[in-house]
Amino acid sequence: MSSTRDDALRGLRDIAPALLAAVPIALLFGALAAGKGLSPLETFAMGALVFAGGAQFAAVELWATPAPIGAIVFSTLLINARHVLMSASLAPKLAGFSRAQTAIGLYYMADENWALAETRARSHALTPAYWFGMLVPFVVCWCATSTLGALVGAALGDPRRFGADFAFTALFIALVAAFWKGRVTFWTVAAAGLASALTYRLIGPPWHVLAGALCGLAAAWLAAGEVEPVPEARP
Repeated sequence: MSSTRDDALRGLRDIAPALLAAVPIALLFGALAAGKGLSPLETFAMGALVFAGGAQFAAVELWATPAPIGAIVFSTLLINARHVLMSASLAPKLAGFSRAQTAIGLYYMADENWALAETRARSHALTPAYWFGMLVPFVVCWCATSTLGALVGAALGDPRRFGADFAFTALFIALVAAFWKGRVTFWTVAAAGLASALTYRLIGPPWHVLAGALCGLAAAWLAAGEVEPVPEARP
């Protein structure tokens, strides 16, 4: 029991910086959603059912009357396509999870708790207590804060004017640092970042997500192939 409690508390401690970083972004999303005509209840429901910040922002940006369903579905599908790779990476590490825990856990997987779980798996077995110790507070924080943004967004103004939108950028820099493995990581991050930035400028969202993912994968494969194997020890 103590181990389960310790794992849950560790998960909560690990996700705490992401909770703080999510607050201004969720407030901004709630304000934008209210500006598009969504009620606080609808904003809450969108967070609880979708729980994908990038996809939610894309859907709200495209929201109109009548709603362009096809464009919204395509954009959110493209943005969230990276979750297929993330799930494939994480799934083998969830051996101690029941089917229900795996299904619910991966449904609410986000970039932050995925990265933290991958880091944790390097030194400890992933447990449901640790995973849901991260996941539950993160989901609750996002849904509650975005609903608050929908309620008082007009009074709060745009958090970006304070530089609050940089919070997630700073968090992801720290997460990448935790994954650093030398030149392979460097070329992967450089290729993904450059491709994503160029595509965003030249074509626009949501294509930059796909371009960054594909170029990052290609760079990782090429860089890993160039790493010379360690010679076998001779007797």
